Amino acid sequence: MQVLDQVTADVAEFEAVINGKTVTALSGETILQCARRYGIYIPTLCELHDIDHTPGTCRVCLVDIHTRDGDKSHLATACTTPMQEGLEVQTRTPAVREMQRLQVELLMADHDQDCATCIRHGKCDLQDVAQFVGLRTNRFYNPERVAARPIDDSSPALIRNMQRCIRCQRCIAICRDGQGIDTLIQTGSGMDTAVGLRYGLTQKNSACVTCGQCVLVCPTGALGERDETDRALAMMYDPDLITVVQFAPAVRVGFGEEFGLPPGTNVEGQIITALRLLGADIVLDTNWGADLVIMEEGTELLHHLAERKRPTFSSCCPAWINFAERHYPDILPMLSTTKSPQQCVGTLAKTYLPQRMGIDPARIRVISIMPCIAKKDEAVRRQLTHDGVPEIDVVLTTREFARLLQRERIDLKRLEPSTFDNPYMSEYSGAGAIFGTTGGVMEAALRTMYYVVNGRELETVELEQLRGFEGVRSATVDLGGTIGQVKVAMCHGLKPTRQIVEAVRAGTADFDFIEIMACPGGCVDGGGTLRSKKAYLPYAMKRRETLFGIDKKRAVRQSHRNEQVQALYRDYLGKPNSEKAHELLHTYYTDRKIEMTQTVREIWADIKMNYKDY
Repeated sequence: MQVLDQVTADVAEFEAVINGKTVTALSGETILQCARRYGIYIPTLCELHDIDHTPGTCRVCLVDIHTRDGDKSHLATACTTPMQEGLEVQTRTPAVREMQRLQVELLMADHDQDCATCIRHGKCDLQDVAQFVGLRTNRFYNPERVAARPIDDSSPALIRNMQRCIRCQRCIAICRDGQGIDTLIQTGSGMDTAVGLRYGLTQKNSACVTCGQCVLVCPTGALGERDETDRALAMMYDPDLITVVQFAPAVRVGFGEEFGLPPGTNVEGQIITALRLLGADIVLDTNWGADLVIMEEGTELLHHLAERKRPTFSSCCPAWINFAERHYPDILPMLSTTKSPQQCVGTLAKTYLPQRMGIDPARIRVISIMPCIAKKDEAVRRQLTHDGVPEIDVVLTTREFARLLQRERIDLKRLEPSTFDNPYMSEYSGAGAIFGTTGGVMEAALRTMYYVVNGRELETVELEQLRGFEGVRSATVDLGGTIGQVKVAMCHGLKPTRQIVEAVRAGTADFDFIEIMACPGGCVDGGGTLRSKKAYLPYAMKRRETLFGIDKKRAVRQSHRNEQVQALYRDYLGKPNSEKAHELLHTYYTDRKIEMTQTVREIWADIKMNYKDY
């Protein structure tokens, strides 16, 4: 009874007034939260639900408030001011509007005004707010101050343009509190306040792992992927080249909403049609590469289990690889050496595919469409370039692909779906499809490993114990035969990743196989996915549900039953982990250690306090 009384007290209700209308407010909620429940719009820039970021730094959510006891009204930020009983709030007064307009003017005083060249043009939160307040001119614009703000384009994956930064600090919050990397910091003060990199390093040389979550939360074009749409178009327009385009599992379920379709809609067929309209010569599926990765990584893991070498970490996520190399190089020997699906498709598209199709490999250019910014970084790794020829020539994020279709006036929603027609590298299983969400790699691997050990399929293909959404979750799966039970763990997001890596290093983690996805939710919420202005998790969950639905409907749900993968081994590679397979499908890692900062040490101490089981 005491517990019930406490719960009731925690959600006590009381009356207040917004814009002359009596509303029921809840204890603990802000004016902004209450207004949202009643469909009352208040503009915001710095606020973002998924990272609980409402610091009031932008100050465009100003409202006029006063209490019924006669206190003088005054302006306050709606995102930080709690509702009170009897509070009267006005969101639409001349004074509020004038102050909001002034605040936006000040935010744009040293902001690049060339919106037409910004990758966020038309999808910019700052543009939206400027239109809402009716901003037409800026009395305070100072081009000299704009020019003095730095642009860092040292990274092959992303560009940091401080001429477009509004100092909302979302990127700092997600990097420090969300991902536990702590690369981004606030520098300067007053008008000189900016977002910089710790120790004054460049983006390329910093502790940044290019997970891209900072880009995902940035409300303007201050942070963005390195745009390569022109390079991709040039390749597809060149009659002397043969362009091979692949797209990842998460792209087909995270792309339709850009064209007005419900979140999570599977637009695989429309994407194939669109790519052919753009001029792609061959369209392949990265899902095929995912099935191939399972054959290599699963075989590698079985060897490790036989040798009692544990744990083995997955290697599909390039931001995770960057994290290991830069923060924990001592664990690199524990990583699977199998390349990611993107790279497996890339290397075989320039070796196996031209051999089977009778085309000159020198004419082939491979373009990847990925929900990930770190894939751009992966594509230029020296380990993945051979005699000056990269396995992947161009990586486009989901956002870049959307811009590419829009500039070519291709409306995805109006396209008739097509099917893959390549007879060598486009078939995929349900296991390959679920690579796009956290836990999917683990589930796919165990389906095939069980078959290898026992010579028969799992009775229950769907391993529900692997499908939770906790930051770190674990399970024990009985593979039978000589292997018996294996202890596995799945982790998504880099803050939980640091937790589990530290546990492995301390000898307190008892696992055989650990899957790591750097982005929360896995690829369905990757740093290159479509942006949502106020929340991301609901979209990621819809995409995740669709991927599981694709798996459920596939006639083949295990990677080892993919007939095109079987043909690859029969006709070209011999068997999984063969000498030729190692030459083409495996890689190595390098020590790029970045010392942990004091702030990250504090974050790790907080993690240990909250996750004592590990």
